[in-house]
Amino acid sequence: MPVSDYDADATELLETYDFLMKYIIIGEAGTGKTCLLHQFTHNSFKEHSQHTIGVEFSSRTVKLGEKRIKLQLWDTAGQERFRSVTRSYYRGAAGAILVYDITSRASFSNLSRWLADARALASPHLVTVLVGNKSDREEDREVEWSEASRWAAENDVHFLEASSLNRGQCGSSISSLRTLNITGDRIWSS
Repeated sequence: MPVSDYDADATELLETYDFLMKYIIIGEAGTGKTCLLHQFTHNSFKEHSQHTIGVEFSSRTVKLGEKRIKLQLWDTAGQERFRSVTRSYYRGAAGAILVYDITSRASFSNLSRWLADARALASPHLVTVLVGNKSDREEDREVEWSEASRWAAENDVHFLEASSLNRGQCGSSISSLRTLNITGDRIWSS
């Protein structure tokens, strides 16, 4: 690990925070969950990503107004064979980032199952953001924005589309979650 990475990690360990929030990142394999997380935590696109095995963990301390919030981000494997393992990490989550790939109808079709698991196993006050990932691949789109927006409204979740190529969009999904958790407000993206 380069010294600069080590120093940044060591500095974060020493930082104080006002809130500690655990977020789970869930959805089918291949939807880009790990790339979204990498963009948010490292400010760069992860060019060659492999499927997550089990769970990967990252954290980042951010500010919301005058409050410092330490975000614990749990990136779960999307493959069925890891579901019994990854579901144990849902407990105590304040929020869920439910990811589907806009170019994959199958990843969208399984959202209800992922959401039901998260609501059953995590905090009863779980706040969820639905993220339609890979918005940079508009020409390959299989799931329309209007359809996903309707699904989100019917399931009482916040919705946005993002691309892990775009830092601002990745941060928006996590920023939305932390704002919703702190204020209790519902913010709908248009």
